[in-house]
Amino acid sequence: MRKLNHSIPFGFGLDGACSLSSMYIINCNTSFDPPKSFLGTTNLEVLDLFDNVQMRIRNYMATRCYQGGEIDNSTRSLRSAWINLDDLPLVFSDIANKFVVVGCDDLALIQGTLGRSSTPFTSGCIAVCARPDQVLNGSCTGIGCCQTSIPKGLKTFITSVTSLDNHTNVSYFNPCGHAFLAEQDKFTFNLANLSDPMFISRMKDEIPVMLDWFVGVNQTCSQAKGDPATYACQQNSDCTDFDNGLGYRCSCLSGYQGNPYLSPGCTDIDECTGPIKPCSHFCSNSLGGYKCSCPKGHRGDGLKSGTGCTSDHSQFVTSARRKKLMKLREKFFEQNGGLLMKQQLSQKGGTMESSKIFSADELKVATNNYSEDHILGKGGYGTVYKGILKDGREVAIKKSKVADESQVELFINEVVILTQINHRNVVKLLGCCLETEVPLLVYEFISNGTLFEHIHKSKGITSWLTWANRIRLAAEAADALAYLHSAASIPIIHRDVKSTNILVDESYTAKIADFGASRLIPIDQSQVTTLVQGTMGYLDPEYFHTSQLTEKSDVYSFGVVLAELLTKEKPLSFERKQEERNLATYFVLSLKEDRLMEILDPQLVREASEVQLVTLAKLVKNCLNVKGEDRPTMKEVALELEGLKKQNRHPWAEHNYEETIGLTGQHDLYPVPSNGYSGNPSTGEFSGLHSMDINMITDLNRPR
Repeated sequence: MRKLNHSIPFGFGLDGACSLSSMYIINCNTSFDPPKSFLGTTNLEVLDLFDNVQMRIRNYMATRCYQGGEIDNSTRSLRSAWINLDDLPLVFSDIANKFVVVGCDDLALIQGTLGRSSTPFTSGCIAVCARPDQVLNGSCTGIGCCQTSIPKGLKTFITSVTSLDNHTNVSYFNPCGHAFLAEQDKFTFNLANLSDPMFISRMKDEIPVMLDWFVGVNQTCSQAKGDPATYACQQNSDCTDFDNGLGYRCSCLSGYQGNPYLSPGCTDIDECTGPIKPCSHFCSNSLGGYKCSCPKGHRGDGLKSGTGCTSDHSQFVTSARRKKLMKLREKFFEQNGGLLMKQQLSQKGGTMESSKIFSADELKVATNNYSEDHILGKGGYGTVYKGILKDGREVAIKKSKVADESQVELFINEVVILTQINHRNVVKLLGCCLETEVPLLVYEFISNGTLFEHIHKSKGITSWLTWANRIRLAAEAADALAYLHSAASIPIIHRDVKSTNILVDESYTAKIADFGASRLIPIDQSQVTTLVQGTMGYLDPEYFHTSQLTEKSDVYSFGVVLAELLTKEKPLSFERKQEERNLATYFVLSLKEDRLMEILDPQLVREASEVQLVTLAKLVKNCLNVKGEDRPTMKEVALELEGLKKQNRHPWAEHNYEETIGLTGQHDLYPVPSNGYSGNPSTGEFSGLHSMDINMITDLNRPR
C-alpha cells in the first residue's frame, strides 16, 4: 500500500469500526501496484491526512494542445477536469489552494458551487506571452502563468481551458495550455513548464490539492448537540461551526489536551509538572488551568512571562528607577521641543491623531526593543526599524544618529507640516517621539522595497518594470515632488531625491520617502543657503558649488532617477570606463552623439517606440542641465510624463504585454452542464477528466 505521510487521525479509519461513518473510511486498493489509498468507495486518491483537519488528494488537470494552429485531438488534450465533494465532509481549502493557468495563449474558467446552499461560483484567468525570454521563473502574474484565489466553502469545481489564437505564434515553445487547482506551496512556475511533455504526469505526482475536513455533514453545533448519540465532541472540548453550517469541528478547551473526538475526551494539562514551568516560584495546578504565587515578603503575579516575584525592597528600588526614567524622558521631551509642538498643533487646529506624539515605551514595544531583526536599513542619517503598533499597524521608525538642539524649532515646524501632507505618492509621516535623547520619526510602512532594488536586481533580465510601468512610476514620483514644491502649505524641497528614496508598495505604486534632509522654503523666497547635503551621483552640481538650494535641485536629482529607469545603470559606477562613471554625464553625452539606443535597457527598446524613448531622453537631458534656470519645473516634468503615460496602448492591443484578469461575474453566463461533469457518487466517481469543452469563448460573446 502507498504509505500516507502521517498517521490516520480520528474520525478516519480503515474500517467502519474505527471511523465516524462510511464517508471517513480510508480504503486500500490493491489492484494498483503499489496499492493506493482512496476515500471510501470514491475515486479520490488520498495522499496525506493531517491532525490539523486537512487532507491532500491527487490532482486533475485540464489540458488542450495544438499543432500548426489546429487543435491536437490526441489523448493529451483532456480539456476539462472536475472534482465533486458534494455529500462528503470536505471542502477545497481556500487558504492552501490557488487556481492556476499555464500557457502563453490560454484562457480558463473555473466554475463550481459553495456551501450547503450550492451557491454558484465562476472565476477565471488568462496567461499570455509572445516569446520565451519574457517569462520570469517563479512568477505567476500573467506572463506564461496566472493564478487566482478560490472562495471559502468551495464544494465542487469544473475547469476547462481554451486558446485565444490556437497557439499559432507560440506553439514552437508552448504547444499546450493547462488549467488546474493546486496547493500553492507545492507549485513553482518555471519556463520549462511551457514545453515539458512530462508536465501533466509530473503535476499529478508532485502537485496535490488540499482539502479541509470536518464532521457532522450539514449540521451546526447546536443541531449536533441535540442528538448526544451522534455528537462527535467528547468531554472538555469545544464545538465550532464550520463554513456556515456545512458541519462542525471539535477542539480541546484551553488547559486541556488530547483527541477531542475520542472517549473520554480531552484531559487536563498539569502545567506545574510540564517541561516548561510557567511560574517563577510556586505553582498550583487546577482543572484547565493553574495558579502562580510568591513567597512571603514578595509581590507580583508569580508568572515567568509577567512581573514574576520581587521583594519589597527591590520594588522600592524599581519604583525609584522608574521615577528617574520618567524625569529623564520629561527632560528629553522639553529639550526636543515637545511643548513647542503641542503649542503648534493647538494653533493649527491639529489633533493628536493627525500629528501623533508617540511614547518611548510604545515604540520600544513596537520594535521589540529595537532588535537587530527589525532593522529595515541604515543610512547617513540613522537607522530605520520596522515596528508593529498595538493597534496592528505596521510602521517604519527612523532613529537619527545625532540631534541638533539649535534646530529644535525648525525640526518641530517641519514635523507639524509633514504630518499634514496628504498625497498618495508621499510616504505619510504619522508622528514622532520626543522622549528619547534623539527624536524618533514614525512613518507608514511600505512593504515592497525601493525603486533602486527593483531596477538593479533585475538588470539583464526581463522584469515587471515594463515601459508602461516605468513611465507610471516616474509620473507618480514626479507628481509627488511637484506637490511638495508648489501645492503644500509651505514649499518643501526634498534635497535627497534618489531611487533608494522612492519606495514601491504592495500594489507597485511609487512613494516618495526620507525627508531627513528636506528643507522648507518660505513662500516669499525662491532659494535658501544651506550646508550642502545629498548623495553623490544625484547631487545638483549648481547646488554643490553655490550652496544655493532651489526646487530645481530636486529636478536635477530626479533627472538622474529617470536615466536609471531608462538604462538600468547606477548613478556612479567604477565598473564603467572613466568617462562613463557618472551616469548623468554619460547619458547626456550619448544622446548628443546619437548613441542613445546603445545605452538604453534592451527591454525598453523592444517595448517602446523610438519616438517615446527619444521624448523621455530629451526630458532627462533638460532636467540635467548644469544651470538650474534652464531646467523645467517639477510640475512641467510631471505633465510631460503624464503625456507619455497616456500614449501607452492598452496591453490587449498587442501580445508583447501580459496581464492576469480575474474573470468573475454572473454565474448563469457560464452554466455547468448537468450531465457528464458532476460525477456519479453511486459509482464512486467524484473527480475526472473530459475531452469535451465548455465553449467558454462562445458563451463570453453570446448576448443574453
